[in-house]
Amino acid sequence: MNGCRRFHKATSDRIDLRYEEKVFCMNRLFCFGTGFTAQALIARLDPAGWNCSGTCRTAAKAVSLTQSGIDTYVFDGKAPIDGARDVFSSATHVLVSIPPAGNTDLALKHHQAYLAASAPNLKWIGYLSTIGVYGDHHGAWIDESADAKPVSPRGEARLSAEKLWQGFGAKTGIPVQIFRLPGIYGPGRNALTALKRGKSRSIVKPGQVFNRIHVSDLAAVLELAMNSPEKGPIFNVVDDEPAPPQDVTAFAAGLLGMAQPELVDFDAAEMSPMARSFYGECKRVHNDRIKQELGARLMYPTYREGLLALCREDPDCNLDKS
Repeated sequence: MNGCRRFHKATSDRIDLRYEEKVFCMNRLFCFGTGFTAQALIARLDPAGWNCSGTCRTAAKAVSLTQSGIDTYVFDGKAPIDGARDVFSSATHVLVSIPPAGNTDLALKHHQAYLAASAPNLKWIGYLSTIGVYGDHHGAWIDESADAKPVSPRGEARLSAEKLWQGFGAKTGIPVQIFRLPGIYGPGRNALTALKRGKSRSIVKPGQVFNRIHVSDLAAVLELAMNSPEKGPIFNVVDDEPAPPQDVTAFAAGLLGMAQPELVDFDAAEMSPMARSFYGECKRVHNDRIKQELGARLMYPTYREGLLALCREDPDCNLDKS
């Protein structure tokens, strides 16, 4: 069941004070981009206290999201959403997960005037960025105090978007928190799924590790942050154990009772430029701040707990589920 529901206007002309009080107390989350992470957040919010809406890119997707209980607006990045002034007039929280277009953040470009002038109740903006803004640290441990020196166009674009949203917050006084994210996994997006779809090799680059986070833990951190807009303002949202990708794949293969995919040396592997670029940086990212400032307790502190939980929901897993 969806975590948020729609509240309709009263049909009677007579003012119902109880209804008015309920509307006044309602938190209203608007998501620029209602994808994997935003839907996980919406699902965990108490429907008695939250009304949720957001954007998607196509009319077909909008129909699907609306049917699941999320008021949805099509946003193609070319113009503001329909009825933007009315939408933001009651918004209390805004989550931004739409990727930037070059050095431009399209959500901010088309909606900053409405957010600045037509959103009197807005008390939190969360921007989903990437740990890619830190660039390459040759496997060293880093935290939020590390310099942001991206080495990829993706990282550079995200850092530019961070600065745009931070500048907007400084100008308007609206709290803006930045969440620097690793690879996100969860139901339907994980190493188990990749193997079942035919993944046949694991790329091995000596010393290479990747950071990751289960989408449920990410959603929990976002909920905590929404209740503490004065904290941060930058958070690394990662689990406790950066790990080589082949180790994660091998663990998943064991859960499925499959042989580990062929190990292929990075230098000899045939890969797209995009895939190869992810191996161009390596760092181990600390998550102390989300624990110390927000009180986060990860349900899945490593990929093992996360994959085990996903396995229990997977009929193909080689696991005693009794």
